Amino acid sequence: MMCKNRRHVALKLIILYNLCFKCETMIAYLSGKLLAKQATSVIVGVGGVGYEVIIPLSTFYELGEVGADVSLVIYTHVREDTLQLFGFKTARERELYLKLISVQGIGAKSGISMLSGLSADEIVTAIRTDNLARLTSIPGVGRKTAERLVIELRDKLNEFTAQSAAERAASASQTEAPADAVFDDALSALVNLGYQRNAAEKALNQAMKEGTEVSVQKLLRRSLQLLAKG
Repeated sequence: MMCKNRRHVALKLIILYNLCFKCETMIAYLSGKLLAKQATSVIVGVGGVGYEVIIPLSTFYELGEVGADVSLVIYTHVREDTLQLFGFKTARERELYLKLISVQGIGAKSGISMLSGLSADEIVTAIRTDNLARLTSIPGVGRKTAERLVIELRDKLNEFTAQSAAERAASASQTEAPADAVFDDALSALVNLGYQRNAAEKALNQAMKEGTEVSVQKLLRRSLQLLAKG
């Protein structure tokens, strides 16, 4: 009886693994309603099912309000005990993300942190110009990892397309929100990205003192610049 139970459990695990593998090859795009959003994740409603999707800040900047239509290019991350969806506003972002996580030391979440700490163009420029200091300013990216990024990707990014004017215009847009809510959202995003809470609060307060426009996008961008300077 014990052997039969074990075989039954093993069969279930095999079926689950196969299903996960199929999900990885099939879920490449989601289009539906934005049910909830945070700076680092969203829930997309599709056919009565809510999919939680981890996103970089670059994608968060371009999202509409809750209830709006949303479309995301998806990378499905599957491991024995994990199935996570990572979403991007453009195929270009996903393309760079896949290149980043192909490098040893850059995991699925580390790749999201990189695209949140620096824009795609900044990452490409830093890798092409061997700017290790710029790369190591991102939490979780040490010098050895930065060196591997440069060595492995420098020649692979020669044909990486530049950001289009439409994408730059979309990234420049933001939605108004109460100052306290904006500060809290920005702080939560920085902490989730790996920054120490005290350092994140200090950078946000400095950004506000400088007269940075009170929007999550503007505060995050300026705070990330200040944190990169150390």
